[in-house]
Amino acid sequence: MKPLVVLATATMLASFTLTAIAAEAKPKIAVFSGPTATIQNNEPFVTSIKARQQRGLPPLIDSHGHTASVDVLRPQRLAAPVTVYVEQFSAHPLERDVAELYGPPDGYIDTSGVFHKDRQSASDKPVYAVTLKPEDGLYPLPYMAVQADGSPWDSNATRAGAPFEKSRQTFYPDASRIFEEIEREGANLQALASFDFYRAAPSGGYTKGLKASERTDIGSGDIAPEKPGVDFFQYGAYGTTPTRAALARATNKVQAAMASGRYQGGIWFEGSPNIEDSAYWMHLLIDTTQPLVFNAAQRTRGKISPDGDANIINSVEYITSTVWKDAQGRNQLGAIAIQDDVLYTAREITKGDARPGGYIPTGGFGGYLGDTDPLTVAYVPNRKHTWTSDVRYTQLPASVSGVHRDGNGRIKSVSVPIKNAKGELLETAIPNVVLVKGARWSTLDAARSADIAVDVLAQLDRALDEEPLSGIVAEGNQGGSFVPGYDTAFNLAAASGVPVVKVSRSPTVGYLAVNPNNLYVEGSNLSPTKARLLLLACLLRYGAPPPAANPATPTEAELKAIKAKLAEYQAAFDSH
Repeated sequence: MKPLVVLATATMLASFTLTAIAAEAKPKIAVFSGPTATIQNNEPFVTSIKARQQRGLPPLIDSHGHTASVDVLRPQRLAAPVTVYVEQFSAHPLERDVAELYGPPDGYIDTSGVFHKDRQSASDKPVYAVTLKPEDGLYPLPYMAVQADGSPWDSNATRAGAPFEKSRQTFYPDASRIFEEIEREGANLQALASFDFYRAAPSGGYTKGLKASERTDIGSGDIAPEKPGVDFFQYGAYGTTPTRAALARATNKVQAAMASGRYQGGIWFEGSPNIEDSAYWMHLLIDTTQPLVFNAAQRTRGKISPDGDANIINSVEYITSTVWKDAQGRNQLGAIAIQDDVLYTAREITKGDARPGGYIPTGGFGGYLGDTDPLTVAYVPNRKHTWTSDVRYTQLPASVSGVHRDGNGRIKSVSVPIKNAKGELLETAIPNVVLVKGARWSTLDAARSADIAVDVLAQLDRALDEEPLSGIVAEGNQGGSFVPGYDTAFNLAAASGVPVVKVSRSPTVGYLAVNPNNLYVEGSNLSPTKARLLLLACLLRYGAPPPAANPATPTEAELKAIKAKLAEYQAAFDSH
């Protein structure tokens, strides 16, 4: 275990200003937008009370069914300069209590609303005069928009029964606006770093496209009209699921950015239920000596106390510190997640509950790396990751062997392309790996036939016919044990070129004992979902095991060849 290291705290932010550090001296951070990301989602904007009064619309009704007397101000841009008068001593209830400590106001507003430099009567209000300009940036203002038919926007982004293209999106297309907003709220992140924004697998999209001159992300050319479920991935009334092709594209973008030499680190945003998967995937695949940090949120932007903003600030502080470096200046922690002031390893983090503080480590040993206040690393994991990973991006071959069943029912090895001529992952490359869960008291009789494992056999049939790179993660009881019929089916799959990784019932604590004599890979103390990701990476790196001519009765030579391939997988599961 490494000694306790304290290298940076939140108070550092207050000691910097934008003018104190030259832009070229600041590190640069890549910020990647991922799918279904609450951290990049906003509460639906509701037409303000002022807009309703101005247009003669029905009053705003709050969540309790009462007429609202106040509403939420939204960060917006001024179109022209405007002078406003701020009442003196209105920033805090006790300012007036020490009025003698304050300088004079800029002037006074009389009872008719006219400004005077000097007091005209005892009833005049002392005020500060300030001119707000468009170039100042965002200001919190009443939301004045209404629907095309003149009716107000109420609590939902969607219109009842309307198709997606007739409803508003609440997700941001990239993270640039979020950084602008939290900077306006006092984060002062620009004092620590500059940022580039990437739409890796974004939650919001430009359905009508976007001109190149209007882009706020890193990319070239116009953005063509985008489709939900293809180009961006959101949840809610029009929820979509990110695809394996989207994962390949996102991996390419993250790898290219982190290999460019431009960035001191990267931050990835994603939805809280799934960020643990992407964090471990990038932990295994991305070949970089720089830190990768993953952030999610339990509360959308616009709610009281959005937790995502604090996670972002903590991540920037972490990357711009040296807490992650080894003696040679390389990242020694791999990909991590920072949630609610805690540093978690990507390998162990799991969402336990949908609330701030709801993340827990799996595996039973470790998982918590440290804390953000003060920024502390308590221990350094000894698993391979990022630049030390055996299955990292730069080690993946151009093609590997897969398996396919021909029209005569014979299973043959086939070549499966993995990368294109530029060395990028193909959208078709990500393998198919399914999860199977076992349980006691599940059989009708004492038969040991694979016929009872209908789910395994159905997945095996599909894999052999359609998915040349496939695998199975089998979540058994403690120790990865299954009823005999399932083990028979798993043996059949392994001898067909579809590797099987066994793990304990989640949440796992102990390690599975490795048995080189069986046809399985023992999944260490990985959770089933994390084991799936490592199996995906192993299939990309090593290809499928060689199939037996008759998977039900493989020969000794065939068994030896299968076990030799599985030994490569086992080495990865033992060390990653």
